[in-house]
Amino acid sequence: MMDDTGRELRPLEDPEDDCYSSSSDDTSVEVGEKPKTPRVDAMCVETPRENGFHQSTRICLEYIREAMLHHRWQEAAEYMACYPQMLEDTSFGYTERCKELVWRLSTEILHHHPNSNMDDYNSIYERMKHSGFKHYLKISLEHSFHLLLHGHIVDAKRQLLTTASWRYGKEQAVQHQKAKLIHAYRSLLDYILWCDKKVSNSDPDYQESCDIQEKNNNFRQASVNLKEIVRNPGVWDPFILSYVEMLEFYKDHKEALSVLNDYAYDNNFPPNPNAHVYLYQYLKRHDAPEKKLLKVLKILHVSVPSHELMLEYSSLLLQSEKESDIQKAFRIIVEMLDFACWRSNLDVWNRLKAIIQKLKSQKDWRKVVHAEMAGRKDWWPVLHFTSFHASKDSDENPDLMEVKASLINVLCPDTKLKYGARGVNSGERT
Repeated sequence: MMDDTGRELRPLEDPEDDCYSSSSDDTSVEVGEKPKTPRVDAMCVETPRENGFHQSTRICLEYIREAMLHHRWQEAAEYMACYPQMLEDTSFGYTERCKELVWRLSTEILHHHPNSNMDDYNSIYERMKHSGFKHYLKISLEHSFHLLLHGHIVDAKRQLLTTASWRYGKEQAVQHQKAKLIHAYRSLLDYILWCDKKVSNSDPDYQESCDIQEKNNNFRQASVNLKEIVRNPGVWDPFILSYVEMLEFYKDHKEALSVLNDYAYDNNFPPNPNAHVYLYQYLKRHDAPEKKLLKVLKILHVSVPSHELMLEYSSLLLQSEKESDIQKAFRIIVEMLDFACWRSNLDVWNRLKAIIQKLKSQKDWRKVVHAEMAGRKDWWPVLHFTSFHASKDSDENPDLMEVKASLINVLCPDTKLKYGARGVNSGERT
C-alpha cells in the first residue's frame, strides 16, 4: 500500500513509461531537519508536465500517506475526501492507477476509522466499481467479502449475482480467471445459505416445506457451479469441502468420492497435501478398508512427514503382524520427532515406546534401530536429550521425562547424555 502511494508521489512523466522517475529538484524536508518517517518529494515546484492541479493532488496524497503512517485516521479521511478529484483528470494516462489507489486507500482508512459504517463502505465500493471496468470484478469480489464478514450473506450473494452477469467486450475475456472466482464464491454463499437452512430444518418443531424447498434450491445452485469449478486445476480446498459436505448430506457418496479422488490424484492439479487429508477423512467416516486408508496416508507421509495424521498412520501399521510394517511405523514416528513441533508431545513419545516394545520381538531389532538413528546421532541428542530438556520436562511434564528417559539407551546407546534426574540436580546445561 505504501509502495503504491510512494510511486504516486513521484513526478509525472511521459505516460508511455511504465514507471515514474525518482529524480527531483526539490525537497519537502528542510536541511538539517530529521524526518520522523521516510519522506517522498512533495513536488511543490510546477514542472512542464505537472500543473497546479497535479501538484495539489500530489501534496494531498503525501498528507494522506503521512496520516496513515501515524494512524491518524480522521485526518487521513479528511484529506481522502479531496483526493478523488484526481480521477477526473485524464491528461496523463494514469487514471487506472489512480482508481486502484483511491479504492485501496479508502477501504484501508475505513477499516481503521472508529466511526466508519457499512454505508461508507458500500458508497466507496459502488463508486469505484463504476469508475472503470479494469478493476470491476476485483472490487466486486472484495465488496462481497466485506458484506459476508459482517453477516450480510444475502446482500453478498446479490452482489455476486450482479457481478456474474457483467459483460464488457474483450475485457471480459481478459478477466476470465476473476470471473471464475466470482462464480466459485457465489456457489460458496449458496452453500452457506444451505447450511443455515439445514440447521433450521433439523429442528423438529420448525420444519416447513418452503424452507426445505429453499434449502434444496440452494444445493442445486451451489452444486452446479461447484462441480464445474473443481474440475479446473487449482487449490480449491474450501470449495471441495463444501461440495463434499452437501453430497454426503444427500447420500451421493459415489460423486463425493470421485471428486475427492480427482482432487488428490489428478496430475493436472498442483500438489496439495490437504487433498489427501480430505480423502482420508472421508474414507474413515465411511468405514473404508484399512488398505485404502494406508494408501492415502502413505502418500501424505511422503509430502508432509510431520503431519498429525502420522500418528494414525503408525497406529494402523502397529496393528499389523508384518515385521516390515512395525519397522515402517518406527521410521514414521522417528521422522515426526525430527520436527521441533512434536518434541514435547507425550502421545508421540508414548507411540514410539509402544512401537519399540513391539519391535523388540524381532531378532534384528537393534540393527533396525541403529540403521534409522545412525544419521541422527550428531543432532538428535541436542534436539531431545540435553540437560535443558531434562529440566524443562521435569518441571512441565514429568510423564514425558519418564518416557524419554526410558528410551535413551535404545535410541542413543553409544552417547553420553545429560538427560535425567542427575543432570537436573547438577544444574548443568548443554
